[in-house]
Amino acid sequence: MDPWLYYALAVTLVLVGGLCWLANLFSLPGNWALVGVAALFAYLVPATAGRGIGWKTIALLAALAALGEILEFAAGAAGAAKQGASRRAVVLSLVGAMASSVGGLGSLLAALLGGAAGAFAGAYLGETWKQRPHAAGMAVGKAAFVGRLWGTVGKFAVGAAMLGVLTVDALFV
Repeated sequence: MDPWLYYALAVTLVLVGGLCWLANLFSLPGNWALVGVAALFAYLVPATAGRGIGWKTIALLAALAALGEILEFAAGAAGAAKQGASRRAVVLSLVGAMASSVGGLGSLLAALLGGAAGAFAGAYLGETWKQRPHAAGMAVGKAAFVGRLWGTVGKFAVGAAMLGVLTVDALFV
């Protein structure tokens, strides 16, 4: 493959990967989209003459994406569970976070805080649905809010590492 064409495609891959990474802020599966785009690139532009992305890199990206999901879920669930949240509150917290962060597409801050607010609302609703006192619902909701923020930060950081691996492998190795 012509080196100019390869590098044009590789730069496009990195730019699309960056957009995938930013999708994490909207509670979309940006890290998984990054894995998919990288796998498509590896399939369509096979590694030759020392250039290209190998399948080992795709496996590493997939492992990192799984780690990001675990971090996001664990942080949100752990925060709520530490306050004694019911399973219903944890599930509704996740649903509320996703729904409200996608609804906040107007700005990144709105999406991030909207996701955390949705986590709060879902957790609070889950606790009141279980007929628990207002104070317990507030404590669980607050913990879900903070946990969601930290989970998003962790997933976003993992996505940044993934984008770094992709960039290095596509452009510099």
